[in-house]
Amino acid sequence: MKKIDYLSGRADVKTILHIIDTTGPGGAETVFIDLSTRLPVEKYRNVVVIRGKGWVYEELCRRGVEPILLDAKGSFNWRYLLNLIKLIRRKNVALIQSHLLGASVYSSLAGKLTGVPVVAVFHGEVDIGAKERLKALKMGAINLGASRVVAVSGGLRDDIVRRTRLKPKKIDVIYNGIDTDTFQHIRSDRLMRQFDWSDDAVIIGCLGNIRPAKGYDILLKAAARLAPETNVRFVVAGQVDKSGLYEQLLEQRKTLGLENIVQFLGFLEDPAEYLANLDLFLSTSISEGLPLSAIQAMAAGVPLLATRCGGYEELVTDRVSGWLVEVGNPEAIAEAICQLNADRGLLGRLTEAARQHVQTTFDSRVMFSRYQEIYDRLLEK
Repeated sequence: MKKIDYLSGRADVKTILHIIDTTGPGGAETVFIDLSTRLPVEKYRNVVVIRGKGWVYEELCRRGVEPILLDAKGSFNWRYLLNLIKLIRRKNVALIQSHLLGASVYSSLAGKLTGVPVVAVFHGEVDIGAKERLKALKMGAINLGASRVVAVSGGLRDDIVRRTRLKPKKIDVIYNGIDTDTFQHIRSDRLMRQFDWSDDAVIIGCLGNIRPAKGYDILLKAAARLAPETNVRFVVAGQVDKSGLYEQLLEQRKTLGLENIVQFLGFLEDPAEYLANLDLFLSTSISEGLPLSAIQAMAAGVPLLATRCGGYEELVTDRVSGWLVEVGNPEAIAEAICQLNADRGLLGRLTEAARQHVQTTFDSRVMFSRYQEIYDRLLEK
């Protein structure tokens, strides 16, 4: 007799437990929310677990999903693991989908103890830091309990193989995807009016939370090489950190005399509207997996200038669908901005090639299809 899922009203609907251990906004969190809210309801029922309230909680609620809150404080929380196992059994979970290191360790252990398959996703090199405590044990737990490991880029997969003992045959590459239609936005002049910039100002924007890997100190150095002779202005949108880095950046901006040239906007709810203000998208990152914000910019028709920091080499073809420079070099960034700003025809060609590439490779429908292939293969077993 087939089991009936009475909550969905259909036979053979499988319950997937989605779990992540962060609460603030970011690329990994956006993919987590999309996977836990947009899978086909005729095939899957979603149970969502997060560690506390914050942006992720609010966005899930906005989409009509009430997440389960389980606090995972501490270096290893046995109570959290036991509660996770109880939840898996109570909800008749058929598969666990985890994101980032901490959630993947707990999920792998819970999956091993309950016999439930686990798909663990890594979103960047920072997920497995060089100074990560008990890294070998954590990787061992994932090796033991995870059925599949997903890296969001080929470069990240190679880095995981090089720096950990995760079994290469377990690792799949699935690029992060977005709803490309959402970013077809009409041009906006809101930022120009907000900061009283002239109509001929060239607005260059970054989109990413303020943390060391984003290299915003390098952005400030590049901006200093362009100001005040040019009409270039910079904006940075992203959640402010609590470690003191933001204050350091403000002090650096003041020292360089860039208070009217570079603006920090904080977290923004509508990335599509923000991107519609930009003439060029800039990433000065030191390290990236596959940056969702850059994919959004390409879909929005904003030309891309980025560093060769891992993820961008797979995302764009240099001088075809974007422009790449070496990491940590403000002179190269400033020079590239001047070159691109002087050649509008080149910017147009980069923009069109990037838009076409995103629609065929990084649309969310492609991402959902790849994950579902893994889900279905594991569930059939």
